[in-house]
Amino acid sequence: MKILILKIILKIRIEVKRKQMYKKAKDLGFTHPEVVNYSQELDELLNKYSSTVD
Repeated sequence: MKILILKIILKIRIEVKRKQMYKKAKDLGFTHPEVVNYSQELDELLNKYSSTVD
C-alpha cells in the first residue's frame, strides 16, 4: 500500500515538473540552463518512480 501511494505521489510530481519544464522551454529554449535543470530534476523523479517495486 505504501508503495502504491508513493508511486501516485511521484507520478503527480513528474507531471508537474514536466509541465514546468515545457513552459520554461517555450519561454527560454530547450538549452537554457534553467530548462536543463528542470530536465535533470525530472530525470531524478523518473528514476525514483521506475525503481519503486510494484
